Amino acid sequence: MRDFDIIVYGATGFTGRLVAEHLLARYGTAGPVRWAMAGRSAAKLAEVRADIGAPESLPLLVADADDPASLTAMAARTRAVITTVGPYQLYGEPLVAACVAEGTDYLDLAGEPLWMAAMIAKYDDAARTSGARILFSCGFDSIPFELGVLYVQSLARQHLGQPAPRVLGRVRDMRGTLSGGTAASGRATMAAVQADPSLMALLFDPFALTPGFKGADQPRGTKPFHDEIIGADVGPFGMAIINTKNVHRSNWLQNTAYGADFQYEEMAIVAPGKQSEFPSLAAEDTPKPGEGPSREEREAGYYDLFFVAVAADGRQVRARVHGDRDPGYGSTSKLIAETALCLLDAPDVKGGIWVPGAALGARLIQRLSQNAGLSFTPETSG
Repeated sequence: MRDFDIIVYGATGFTGRLVAEHLLARYGTAGPVRWAMAGRSAAKLAEVRADIGAPESLPLLVADADDPASLTAMAARTRAVITTVGPYQLYGEPLVAACVAEGTDYLDLAGEPLWMAAMIAKYDDAARTSGARILFSCGFDSIPFELGVLYVQSLARQHLGQPAPRVLGRVRDMRGTLSGGTAASGRATMAAVQADPSLMALLFDPFALTPGFKGADQPRGTKPFHDEIIGADVGPFGMAIINTKNVHRSNWLQNTAYGADFQYEEMAIVAPGKQSEFPSLAAEDTPKPGEGPSREEREAGYYDLFFVAVAADGRQVRARVHGDRDPGYGSTSKLIAETALCLLDAPDVKGGIWVPGAALGARLIQRLSQNAGLSFTPETSG
């Protein structure tokens, strides 16, 4: 038996601290969840432990991305590691390797498709062998979108008799910032493409995360237009470049449950004449890694997503996904924590590199609805 169920690696960072706060508030330190915090500095970890009001009995572990032996030692002591230490293309691979080697579950917030594709190619087979369940993109990118498609397709099965060959994902409203880590990851990805322009094709390939599988041509989602299906103007949404890839990987991992020719388009609903009303990854006021909004700002944030499944004959079902905190921090920290716990309660999920919805399905929808402030509801058209 391992010492811990979960270790939060990167707990001295802004998002890692929020993950620890959620675990403490909901599960305490003496309850059924055995968890610990890890990071590079024992002193800073002790400060965070005191600041969040955790008892001194909460274990602290020193581990560093530059010290692979420390990562292996950490992975060997726990059933799962939650890592908020990004950009993952700079700091993530040694921990992936350690978790795969030790058969330890790994969850991150990666929205870095070039890195994710490389990790799938390098470690998926080994993870299947060791039993490690590796879950990328366990935050706002891309759980609400992947699960939104999964949920609206479940409604399509109920009301249309089968999954729909086409789903529209629409960001209807959002208050709050995308995280500084997301922005840093975006900049690191752009730097990688500048260093190797051949990566550009992979970055814009909707099937970059489905090795050996290419589905139907996909909508590009790069230009504003009036969407007749929903009766509103839509424009590009910055997170679609990663979310669409995860949705297609989810379909592929579910044995193309939505169909081999499934199409998914993700955009933001905007006011007439406006290109977009949502934060840019390159915005000057985007928080730096380690920074973030106040508790009041996080609690005032939310997001409202809208999904339409369109059958071949034009019939539709519609669904809403709502998050009760700002997407980049307040909601993301709860999403990854509860996804880790859901995974630990799912021994039937085999080893390999997953996306959350494909691994956990309706169980994850239920858990996030109960414990992470998400809601999944049908909507009528019109």
